[in-house]
Amino acid sequence: MINPAKIFKMQQEAKQMQKKLRERKVSGSSKDGRVVIFMNLAQEFEDIHIDESLLAPDSLGLIKKLMEEAFKDFQKTLQKEAMKDMDLDQIKKMLG
Repeated sequence: MINPAKIFKMQQEAKQMQKKLRERKVSGSSKDGRVVIFMNLAQEFEDIHIDESLLAPDSLGLIKKLMEEAFKDFQKTLQKEAMKDMDLDQIKKMLG
């Protein structure tokens, strides 16, 4: 039988973890540093920096390429940060 108290506790712990993920900010940048994206560890977009030199009308393709590089860099950083914070004992408790 499912224990409602245990489910409630797990929900509260999950909410706390989600809040903690939203508080941590991570950035990723293109190889040349002209595009930087800022996201939180919950993978929600926070902000973006685009170097002014890219804002010419014919730069759209380059901007897309640099954004892709920045996002890939963010994903690598996110994985590293998540591994630092991963508390295996806490996960085991949540799973029972």
